[in-house]
Amino acid sequence: MAYLANDDRTGRLRAIRACDRILSGVRPATVTERLARLSAYAQERIDPDEWPDMYGDGGAVARLEARTAELLGTEAALLFPTGTMAQQVALRCHAGATGSNVVGIHPRAHPLTYERDAVSVLSGLRPLPLTQGPGQITAEDIGTAGEPFGTLFYELPLRDHGFVLPSWDELLATVQAARDRDAALHLDGARLWESTTHFGRGLTEIVDLFDSVYVSYYKGLGASAGAALAGGAELIEEAHAWRHRYGGRPFQNWPMALEALAALDETLPRLATYVAHAPTVAAGLTRVPGAIVHPAVPHTHQFQMWLPHPAELLTRVGFEHAAERGVWLAGGWTEPGPPGLSYTEITVADPALEWTADEVAAEFGAFVDRVRASR
Repeated sequence: MAYLANDDRTGRLRAIRACDRILSGVRPATVTERLARLSAYAQERIDPDEWPDMYGDGGAVARLEARTAELLGTEAALLFPTGTMAQQVALRCHAGATGSNVVGIHPRAHPLTYERDAVSVLSGLRPLPLTQGPGQITAEDIGTAGEPFGTLFYELPLRDHGFVLPSWDELLATVQAARDRDAALHLDGARLWESTTHFGRGLTEIVDLFDSVYVSYYKGLGASAGAALAGGAELIEEAHAWRHRYGGRPFQNWPMALEALAALDETLPRLATYVAHAPTVAAGLTRVPGAIVHPAVPHTHQFQMWLPHPAELLTRVGFEHAAERGVWLAGGWTEPGPPGLSYTEITVADPALEWTADEVAAEFGAFVDRVRASR
């Protein structure tokens, strides 16, 4: 299989599809397969006489926004093509309401890590990092900020530190500390859907702590695109204007909305099962020689796994392992710090549910043996 020679995207997708078993992630679907699945959903759930939306008004878009607001317990919700745009708009709205362009934020939050400084370049806002340590922003971090800020940007879970979540009491204390400073609170809830198990609270109780929330339809739920900004009716009314200014108002949005509705109906109910099985997968990985799992007990269905080997070697051997054994374990190895120490993100989904901890330990152990032999 020549396409297993490197970690290009097409090669990786083909390698995963060729495997009999998958530990991390899902079996990739082709465009034709995704269209067939969406068509089947539409024929079952959509009125055959329904017309497409126009600029996001009516049809599947209106149903999606109403469904999202109901799930989150907010007065309204607004569809966006991307989370980056949705959060830019949220922060612009809060800046106008508070009169402050300063945003208290974690230095590894999405806007500072993956958006090319859009929060400053496009929105004219000034990020104020509130912590340098591992884990979430705390009440103590807010209390010692050193200068005022108008909005607290809070990411649940914090992906770059291992998809970590605070305890419920820690979250309440952090929210109260921000309120004590008269700050608006925005929740980056891209992966909020899968965070309820950890808190033992429903979506509405979590969202009620914040003034606005962004949720993704494509990260945990697996749709091809789409995000929503949810909050009070006045905020969402203003967000309509900013979405238009940012270019987020395509002529028709029904394909994106329809796939998001399918994800809410079909994938959302399964996320709790994935979260419940994640500790089993993590327990198997902790038995792999040299492995570090973080957090040791996952907070969601995603977590980090670290190995003391170069990322390039882990990637190459991972393809070889997949080709010879028909098993895909994990990809996307990254070497962010000291040379030779790499990590990947493990995602527990449907394919992982059939794995026991013993099977995980044995298969990943065989992979690490192969890595060591290749050094």
